[in-house]
Amino acid sequence: MGDFAPAQPIQPKALVVDDEEVLRSALVRALTRAGFEVQSAADGQAALRALQDDAFDVILSDIDMPRMNGIQLLDAARAHDLDVPVVLITGSPSLSTAISATEHGALRYLLKPVAHHELVSVARDAALRCRLARSKRQALELAGGLARFMGDRAGLAARFDRAMESLHVVFQPIVSWSRREVFAYEALLRSHEPSLPHPGAILDAAEKLGRVHDLGRRIRSRAIEPIERLPDDVLLFVNLHPNDLLDEHLFVADSPLAALAPRVVLEITERAPLDSVGDLRERLEALRSLGFRIAVDDLGAGYAGLTSLATVAPEVVKLDMSLIRGLDGDPRRQTVVRTMVSMSKELGFLVTGEGIETEAERDALARTGCDLMQGYLFAKPGDAFAVPAIVSPAAGRETMGAPPSCIS
Repeated sequence: MGDFAPAQPIQPKALVVDDEEVLRSALVRALTRAGFEVQSAADGQAALRALQDDAFDVILSDIDMPRMNGIQLLDAARAHDLDVPVVLITGSPSLSTAISATEHGALRYLLKPVAHHELVSVARDAALRCRLARSKRQALELAGGLARFMGDRAGLAARFDRAMESLHVVFQPIVSWSRREVFAYEALLRSHEPSLPHPGAILDAAEKLGRVHDLGRRIRSRAIEPIERLPDDVLLFVNLHPNDLLDEHLFVADSPLAALAPRVVLEITERAPLDSVGDLRERLEALRSLGFRIAVDDLGAGYAGLTSLATVAPEVVKLDMSLIRGLDGDPRRQTVVRTMVSMSKELGFLVTGEGIETEAERDALARTGCDLMQGYLFAKPGDAFAVPAIVSPAAGRETMGAPPSCIS
């Protein structure tokens, strides 16, 4: 076996940011003597320009700077590099600043004057962490698990902002199988941000960042953009996070969405228990008074139970795909679905089966009495209001009747 030459150490690169030239020069000299390749910037804007041109293993920045402070620089830096550690330095320490620095993902919070040995030690540790983080990201990309690596709050915010910029909506038909007609289309969230590669990851990020309302408003706006192409008697399903029910913007009577309310079914996706909405019944009454209908998603898998169904009294319930998968070969599951369909009909709910992928699943679901169906068998989510080949575009809205003006 041949000899292997030892790996040559990689010279770490640091970016020093401080508006005081004397202090900035002192930090640069200390790091250069310690073996770092160092660039410096006199303010946050100059630092961002440096980040656009190069990659660094650590950023050491003063907090109190004009125009862009160190915490703002940290947030902005994440748009260019998700992994670079940021060490914030201040001569005016305060508890609120320290808490803010930690919340935004600063690696360390140092007080001026910083001893040179402490500065070098922190910078070396940060550079090693950066190299490790980048290696981990590469490993996760190879393993297809990048979405699990969320990073710090500032990094997550940068990813979420990019996801919002590329956010778009695709549409999947819901069909009446017995009538071979399109009953409705569901608007589904999509984005081109690779680090948040599916709707669940984007929603997780929105929840962590407290930006569910921002996301919900963007989705609803995108969902109705092509509405003029929707056939007159076909409905549009638009998803709501439970927290969206607390967004007063949803209840504005002269909003673009409210203007289309008689054609819109608001589908509550139960990522959290609905009892977190204290005045749920009153809020649903307000939505119905605008003309919206209500659907509950993931029946059989989500939080939906007898209590929430009684409170929501939805016009539509959707059977989760976990109940549909392999339905044709599972008599016990067929009994459960048949019972749920029968009871839902007795309560006045329309029932939709989700996730249908095979003709056998379709036929088994039809035998339970469920007529409304959605899944890849009929069409994948795609461009606005494409018509599945196996059905013809036709009216379906009258199946639901007029929307109730209130909950009884």
